[in-house]
Amino acid sequence: MKQAPETLPGATTAVREARREDVGAISGLLVEYARMGNILPRPKADIVRNIDLFRVAETDTRVTGCGALEIFTPELAEIRSLVVAKDHKGTGTGRLLVEHLVRDARARGHRRLMALTYVPAFFHRMGFETVSRHDFPEKVWGICVTCYKFHRCDEVAVLKYL
Repeated sequence: MKQAPETLPGATTAVREARREDVGAISGLLVEYARMGNILPRPKADIVRNIDLFRVAETDTRVTGCGALEIFTPELAEIRSLVVAKDHKGTGTGRLLVEHLVRDARARGHRRLMALTYVPAFFHRMGFETVSRHDFPEKVWGICVTCYKFHRCDEVAVLKYL
C-alpha cells in the first residue's frame, strides 16, 4: 500500500508513510498536544507498535504533522493522533493528512471512519458529520473507558461513510 508523497501546492510539504526513525518526532508532537489536553498521551512503544498506521507530514525534512488510523473492526476505523506543528497550522497540512488517512481506510476496506475532536468544523469541511460517540461501542468500551475524561468527555464524535 505504498503511496508516493503528495505535495501541497506551492509548498514543500509532503505526506508519507511513517518510518521507525520518525518515532521521536511523532512522539514530540503528541507530547506537546497531550500536555495542552488536546489529545490523549501515546507512549513511544505504542507508536512503534503501530508505525505502519501512521502518516507524517514532512516539510524540508522536518516532521510537521502526523495522524494515524486505529482499527476497531473490519468496518470501523478511527483517525487519531492527528496533530500539526504550531508553526504549520493553517497551511493545509491537517487536511492533507486526513485525506491520506481516508484513502488508507478505504484501501483497507473500512466503510466507516470516525474521530473524536475538539474541532468538528475542520472534519465537517471534509465530509464528516457529527454523531453520538455512543454510536461507537468499540471505541467507548475499548479505549475511552480507560481515559481520565471518560465520565466528562468533551470531545465531539464525527463520522464519514466511505
